[in-house]
Amino acid sequence: MKVLLINGSPRADGNTEAALTEMCRVFEENGIETHTVCIGNKDIRGCIACGYCFENGKCVFSDAVNETAREFEKADGLVIASPVYYASANGTLISFLDRLFYSTPFDKTMKVGASVVVARRGGLSSTFDELNKYFTISNMPVASSQYWNSVHGRNKGEALQDKEGMQTVRVLARNMSFLIKSIKLGKEKYGLPEKEEWEPTHFIR
Repeated sequence: MKVLLINGSPRADGNTEAALTEMCRVFEENGIETHTVCIGNKDIRGCIACGYCFENGKCVFSDAVNETAREFEKADGLVIASPVYYASANGTLISFLDRLFYSTPFDKTMKVGASVVVARRGGLSSTFDELNKYFTISNMPVASSQYWNSVHGRNKGEALQDKEGMQTVRVLARNMSFLIKSIKLGKEKYGLPEKEEWEPTHFIR
């Protein structure tokens, strides 16, 4: 069992990484393999709606999106973490996620998702909601914790002083580990839920 963690911060060893490191420690205690990809410091452009991925099963731009897609397909869970910029996630991360989710043809059903957000003070809830939308459009169950998955800190290392925030991400990792293991057992016994053929209904006819 494996969890892929996406770090949307451009700062190495920053507060976002501190939160993910805490989660990785708990995952490993629970026998879950982890792999972290840092996105915030990369040059990643947004989707241009060219349709290349429909024909080729990958994005037209050969960068971290296509590289990470292979890890995402093998993973049982996905954690997306971001600092808060203007009550939103890092723009580089959003460009990455738009293309990652849209261009990958593999079934994401029952891969467990979770988001973690980090800020000095405000904008956490709106960013948390923004990131969770990628899971809920992809048949991915969302792992929860004892509070919204937010950690406070501005300067490097301050997140470690947010005792409740760090506890929240530890509980999140434990709950996510439990869900991944439970879904694995459920798939072995019952398989995946029955799929219906998609019926797109457009507002303009």
